[in-house]
Amino acid sequence: MIPHDVNDLSLSDEGHRRVLWADADMPVLAQIRERFEKERPLEGVRMAACLHVTAETANLMRTLRAGGAEVRLCASNPLSTQDDAASALVEHFDVPVFACHGEDNDTYYRHIHQTIEHEPILTMDDGCDLVTTITRERQDLAGKMRAGMEETTTGVIRLRAMYADGMLPYPMIAVNDADTKHLFDNRYGTGQSTVDGIIRATDVLMAGRKVVAAGYGMCGRGFATRARGMGALVAVTEVSPLRALEAAMDGFYVMSMTEAARWGDLFCTLTGDRSVIRREHFELMRDNVYVANSGHFNVEIDLDVLEEMAKEKRVGVRANVDQYVLPDGRRINILAEGRLINLAAAEGHPASVMDMSFAVQALSTEYAVKNNLTLGVHSVPDEIDRTVAELKLAALGITIDKLTPEQERYLASWQEGT
Repeated sequence: MIPHDVNDLSLSDEGHRRVLWADADMPVLAQIRERFEKERPLEGVRMAACLHVTAETANLMRTLRAGGAEVRLCASNPLSTQDDAASALVEHFDVPVFACHGEDNDTYYRHIHQTIEHEPILTMDDGCDLVTTITRERQDLAGKMRAGMEETTTGVIRLRAMYADGMLPYPMIAVNDADTKHLFDNRYGTGQSTVDGIIRATDVLMAGRKVVAAGYGMCGRGFATRARGMGALVAVTEVSPLRALEAAMDGFYVMSMTEAARWGDLFCTLTGDRSVIRREHFELMRDNVYVANSGHFNVEIDLDVLEEMAKEKRVGVRANVDQYVLPDGRRINILAEGRLINLAAAEGHPASVMDMSFAVQALSTEYAVKNNLTLGVHSVPDEIDRTVAELKLAALGITIDKLTPEQERYLASWQEGT
């Protein structure tokens, strides 16, 4: 048996069925996998991946393996692992996986260390925990690394901060910033899966509910749009004047979190920052509100201060709901321990949108192997973005126009005017 640490290998057959079901809605990645099988561009490349262990991620692992990579996988969040998918990767696809749904913090970091035991030369991260662990604890590996890929907004922010501090250990590719990733995965994927996770956790009716979206980046606008589409009254909070103005002109209420705390029935943070909802906001909230997070880390809601404020904590009043009772009797319902609601309480993004994100990951891996990147945080080449978009359009049966030679000449010239 290959090295692994998963919760229950008996789930592997069910996981296998789910992986193949997802694969049917990931035609772009399937095409890349078919080419990788023939060309083997990753032959012998040792990789470590710290990602959400889902059925969709399993298909990315299959693609990297098809290209010849020796890849190990661990979880990027203690609650996001789908145990059946993890087991299927071990039993059916020979991928060493170290991930258990609900693992504690010590196990989480032990799994990261197990993932790098084979001394990888490439990393693939979702939140930067793998890279920061290597930087802090395995400098012996850092000097051997060719490059790494980062999947999330939060992770890219951390990588750029590391580079600014002179601590970035090796070159990185900001996969999150690719147009075919953040314009679709962050907006449509996060939008749908966040609403899905909230409804599964609470069974609330969205129609008529006062919903507060904290943040109006691609994830925030995706959630706000989907909530409004289900009939909710949606308010947006922001720190960016530009994004706040955009939200207002998109037809959303825009207000401070202090105002929103008095107004809202359901809150969701999607900012990538910490303490977005904190003491002064809890003090103003109505009775029996719902508070969720869809940012990468569980720091956007200040749960430590809520623990201090509460006279009672009712754990598991419903699956993925803990209820904090304040001294005046008001109840604040925290969903999924403040962790990623879309993965902790639901199944994460639909396969169709992850098809593009993971296609970018696979092609960026190939690019990193074929090129000697300088130290820094690199953008995904435009050619990869264009290739993924073209393949996705073809898979959807959509044709678009092409510029005529005359149009190309006109766009390249300046002589012709009014």
